[in-house]
Amino acid sequence: MLNFLLEFSVRQRALVLLGAFCLLGGGLYSLMHLPIDAVPDLTGPQVQVNVAVPALAPEESERAITRPIEMALSGMPGVLDSRSITKFGLSQVTVEFEDGTDIFRARQLVNERLTAVMQDLPPGSTLSLAPISTGLGEIFYYTLHWKKDAKEKPADEREGLMRLWETHEYVVKPMLRTVQGVAEINSNGGHQRQVTVEPMLDKLKAANMTVGELADIIRGNVENAGGGIINRDGEQLTIRSVGRVSTAEEIAKLPIKFGAAVQPMKVEDVAKVQWGAGFRGGAATMDGQEVVLGTVMMLMGQNARTVCHRVAPRLEEVREKLPPGMDVTIVYERSDLVEATVSTVEKNLVEGAVLVVVVLLVLLGNWRAALIVALAIPLSFLFAISGMVQGGWSGNLMSLGAVDFGLIIDGAVVMVENIVRRLGLKQHHLGRVLTREERSREVLAASKQRASPTFFGD
Repeated sequence: MLNFLLEFSVRQRALVLLGAFCLLGGGLYSLMHLPIDAVPDLTGPQVQVNVAVPALAPEESERAITRPIEMALSGMPGVLDSRSITKFGLSQVTVEFEDGTDIFRARQLVNERLTAVMQDLPPGSTLSLAPISTGLGEIFYYTLHWKKDAKEKPADEREGLMRLWETHEYVVKPMLRTVQGVAEINSNGGHQRQVTVEPMLDKLKAANMTVGELADIIRGNVENAGGGIINRDGEQLTIRSVGRVSTAEEIAKLPIKFGAAVQPMKVEDVAKVQWGAGFRGGAATMDGQEVVLGTVMMLMGQNARTVCHRVAPRLEEVREKLPPGMDVTIVYERSDLVEATVSTVEKNLVEGAVLVVVVLLVLLGNWRAALIVALAIPLSFLFAISGMVQGGWSGNLMSLGAVDFGLIIDGAVVMVENIVRRLGLKQHHLGRVLTREERSREVLAASKQRASPTFFGD
């Protein structure tokens, strides 16, 4: 078989050259579509279920949330393993699927299984699925902050952080989430504005009420409710109760108890109602100033460099929509590391080809032989790129750095050196320039002589 390929290649040189050009074109096309990243993402398809339950101890969360969810998700097709983490107020279950599993189908299977346990979860539980991303999905960091010379910055620091958080949640995040390839936008820092109700225990006790009853009453009086439709004289009248409030003052005036007195008891009679900030688990600073740090999570399987190049222009559009005095600054983007990786590979390719040509010219003294061996480097590299694209592998420090020029050109050097040697000896023996037919026969004989050791090492 090997001899047949050699004879065919020598006799059909034009066809071989055409195949080489096709390989070159296919490799260049694959190179344009190769996902580029800094490091390989070895995370398989997985679905993460998060359940937040305020003020629930880990033991209670494990018994009431984590175990029922694990039991419900067990036995699904394609599941390799599952693990869980239970902390104060949080239960997290991660299900790993087999390689090649469609992540969207996996999430659908998980959603179907979760419907059976959602109704049995503790009151106040919030269930959600994590974004379709991986541990290496953090590709872009930015900060939202007040300019140092901003005249619009509030004098109160907490008020300024509240406005930063609101701007990020309702302006920045919606615009960035529309970028193709972005799975989620996470944030850290700032203060979430909210109304705080601080019960006065003595007055609450005097009113013969508990903290839980006060919370239930407030919760039941801040929502709109539909009352149905009344038909009268051919007309339909819609009945609904409007109870949604938007300010602390409106919450303070909510009636909570009706007694013998003319005026009902209000929330402000048993509690202090005021604007405040929600609890936060961390903060972000830049240059000694508190800011809101945003993290762009990339969708699983996307090209990190491409997504970063989409996010950066959109961030410029975001800057134009910001309130006066605010600004956004890029802190980190994965594309810088990716560009460095690509530059390293390009440098190695060029330097390797140049060194091969120089060494072969010095040792063989034949520029054609040196050129043929040097061409093996880009052709082999592009052939590998085509295989990576077809296999769904990304170009990264490990995959691209594994390209060993010594192994690539080793066989070509051995083969070409033997051909040059045989041609030189034949020409010296005949004492004249070889004909085309003689050169072809000698090239074929030299190739057969070194083919088996080169390919199989024997």
